[in-house]
Amino acid sequence: MFASWSRASSLFAIAILCYLVAYPKANASDADASLNAVRQVLDSQVAAWNKGDLKGFMAGYWKSEKLTFFSGDKIEHGWQATYDRYQKRYQADGKEMGKLTFSELEIEMLGADTAWVRGRWKLVTSKETPGGLFTLVFKKFPEGWRIVHDHTSAAQKQIPEE
Repeated sequence: MFASWSRASSLFAIAILCYLVAYPKANASDADASLNAVRQVLDSQVAAWNKGDLKGFMAGYWKSEKLTFFSGDKIEHGWQATYDRYQKRYQADGKEMGKLTFSELEIEMLGADTAWVRGRWKLVTSKETPGGLFTLVFKKFPEGWRIVHDHTSAAQKQIPEE
């Protein structure tokens, strides 16, 4: 009986050891997958913007009245209000969307379903080259990762073209 108890204890100890060794790797791979998914949303937004597809760009945002967008001294609440703001600013008569780039991206997982993104944006149009900084809060939903809060600031001076 002692032999079977000792054997069961050894197997249990081995199982625990395997779990402890594998668990951090599983968490790391989950975090890597989440980081990649958030990055893919940002890449898709840039691609959509650069094709002039504002609705495609907005697909990265949470389609909810609880979405918040801060820029300058303005606060928008809701997906539609944010869409309307972008449309008025970049698709109205005499306006152009230009070429968007994101750089200096830092994506940090705050939990299994929440991420914080910091970065720099730059927009090249035929008339100007505005740019600035942004902070985004992403949340994971059944349909994927979406921006639930966007705080974007514009630089005082235009960014020089490279």
